Amino acid sequence: MAKTSNFTYRSKYVVSINSSECVKKWEPIKNQNQKLGFTMWGHSFYESASRLLRKHPSVSKLLVVVTVSGGGLAAFHETTPVHTVYADSVQEDQIAKKKKVVVLGTGWAGVSFLKNLKSSNYDVEVVSPKNYFLFTPLLPSVTCGTVEARSIVEPIRCITKKKGLEVQFREAVCHKIDPKKKKVYCRSTQDTNLGGKHGEFSVDYDYLIIAMGAQSNTFNTPGVEQYAHFLKGIEDAMKIRQSVINCFERASLPCVSEEERKNILHFVCVGGGPAGVEFAAELHDFVKEDLAKLYPSVIDRVQITVIEASDHILNMFDKRITAFAEQKFSRDGIDVKTGSMVVKVTDKELSTKERATGKVSHLPYGMVLWATGIGPRPEVIDFMKQIGQSNRRVLATDEWLRVEGCDGVYALGDCATINQRRVMEDIVEIFRTADTDKSGTLNLEEFQEIMDDLVERYPQLELHLKSKQMRNIDELLEKSWQNPTAEVDIETFKSALSQADSQMKNLPATAQVAAQQGAYLANCFNRMEECEKYPEGPLRFRGVGRHCFQPFRYKHFGMFAPLGGEQTAAHLPGDWVSIGHSTQWLWYSVYASKLVSWRTRVLVVSDWGRRFVFGRDSSRL
Repeated sequence: MAKTSNFTYRSKYVVSINSSECVKKWEPIKNQNQKLGFTMWGHSFYESASRLLRKHPSVSKLLVVVTVSGGGLAAFHETTPVHTVYADSVQEDQIAKKKKVVVLGTGWAGVSFLKNLKSSNYDVEVVSPKNYFLFTPLLPSVTCGTVEARSIVEPIRCITKKKGLEVQFREAVCHKIDPKKKKVYCRSTQDTNLGGKHGEFSVDYDYLIIAMGAQSNTFNTPGVEQYAHFLKGIEDAMKIRQSVINCFERASLPCVSEEERKNILHFVCVGGGPAGVEFAAELHDFVKEDLAKLYPSVIDRVQITVIEASDHILNMFDKRITAFAEQKFSRDGIDVKTGSMVVKVTDKELSTKERATGKVSHLPYGMVLWATGIGPRPEVIDFMKQIGQSNRRVLATDEWLRVEGCDGVYALGDCATINQRRVMEDIVEIFRTADTDKSGTLNLEEFQEIMDDLVERYPQLELHLKSKQMRNIDELLEKSWQNPTAEVDIETFKSALSQADSQMKNLPATAQVAAQQGAYLANCFNRMEECEKYPEGPLRFRGVGRHCFQPFRYKHFGMFAPLGGEQTAAHLPGDWVSIGHSTQWLWYSVYASKLVSWRTRVLVVSDWGRRFVFGRDSSRL
């Protein structure tokens, strides 16, 4: 069967060339070239041209190939690279067999998956109401003009185009998932009537990746959705920026009383986590460094308050960072109210309740930011009801990010959590698998054969060993195996591992976790065919053979908490804590390197430089 070419391009205009005739008529010239010693040069030229066209498909738009046989011409126009094409329908059947992968969301998890997907064996389609990726760690900086909004967004089509894979993007909202029919139902975000169906359509899938993120959790507090600001998207940051300037402009009016002026310039942040603390720090710097020069008559009335329900702010950080943050906020004049919950929000004041005494207080405000945590989106809640997970807070997946009870559905990022398997649930099967001689007891050699698989399958065992200051899991049974020939029964085995499950922890809902999950899942898809033939995962204690892939493992690379005044606190791996001005420069370096493209890196760094030289912009746009 004759090939048309070593590589073929799909085109609007293609004039085919008969390969067999070309070979016959080319043979005399080829022999002559061999005599003249040009064969190696020709081979090198065509090999180089082939590599160039594969690496840069756009070059083929200028390609015109003239053959020696009768001056035949093959012109290529508006090309798209595909695989080798044969002179029959075999290639079309292979393309038709491509698995359809649908990705819901363009946040950290979804974009990380797209950036790391390298296999061309999938037909990928992305559905999201946002046609861009947002670098969320810098959102607080946008609220006060330290960084401009467009500097931290990257069009999703630019990201997928750089990968060289065929990825279709649909700007739409997924409002329903049907796991039985393997369909997702979507609705366009455009307000206009499209096609007489209000822009509604459905997409079939073989694999579905749910990376829709989460929404702010109001805890059903009255008035929050109507009067509070959130900080989840770029629109939220722009609204906060406008609201801050509005408050200063209103307070500057001569018709406003002193009491009203004080209330208008009271900025309240509900939630003492990283987002709330960073916003309070950014706002304080904005007021002291820039607005104080523009609004000198009202600057003394400004008050910033942080309300936290627990005993401390930044309670997910090391205690040393928490203490430093509270002391610094106290020095800066930021009022921190811990142990208080907001029970109601109106247009002019919010009501707080002290957790210890139950006392209710009323706090007037000019602007309130709600940053108390996240909750699942309505579409995810509906999907959870369909698959029997309605009693859960978020979607539950296994250690391979597969949604429990659904075939071909994965969930990652803020919308899901890993339901780690407990050791004690499988303790009998683990013992039976290790007991290769079926004696009813385990010796040291039998246990050591499954030891690596056991730690790999149940990561809580590693944490348990660290808490016991042990290096190897067999040290848990060291007393029983002081004699190398001794054996232990199942009850002794259960007792040794009974405390391991107490070390189980849920992963935090952070961009770092979502990005690692996306990269892990993409690597699984890249190597799916290989690993299905040659599994590389741990032993199946409740089955036969091995799992195809290694389970997902999160690697913590540290956390930052900017505290204003060019000071940042960092909790680094190995329980290292760094606080101060030098850590601020580390924060600059890390965040600049993590931005998704060179375009955004240049824009953000230039924004930082502009702020140092000219200050923040206070225009209300």
